[in-house]
Amino acid sequence: MDPEFSKAFNLALKYLARRSKTIKEMERYLTGKHIPSQVIEGVIDRLITAKYLDDRAFSVQFIENRIRFKPKSTYALGYELRQKGVPPLLADELLAGYDDTILARKAVDSKKGQWHHLDLETSRKKLMNHLRYRGFDHSACQAAWQYFKEEKNILS
Repeated sequence: MDPEFSKAFNLALKYLARRSKTIKEMERYLTGKHIPSQVIEGVIDRLITAKYLDDRAFSVQFIENRIRFKPKSTYALGYELRQKGVPPLLADELLAGYDDTILARKAVDSKKGQWHHLDLETSRKKLMNHLRYRGFDHSACQAAWQYFKEEKNILS
């Protein structure tokens, strides 16, 4: 085995040790380490064959993780995936099954306790800013606001 290939492959495995990566992230990393492009292609082919690199599996895991711990709009999730090098068609396909209204409610659920004691106008401002920052459009924000008001009335 070529020593340059071995070095590049070991670098790639160390880079993958923390979390899974996209093919594009791996290309950027190895390019930044001044590895020749033909070696990078070989390393990436080997990683794909060994199932260490898989953009679809990475994307599914990334979306599920984000929705569980830091809900964002499908637009924002798609943007993040494209930034990581996931092909736009794949990102759109995987995000097609998600509804922004439901994601907005999830984003609000984590903050309900912090905002419950506030008056309605202050709560509304905080909720809208929180959701807009996460990429939700006006209709999803409005739906989440209605949900929050109903929850607040039930708990009052």
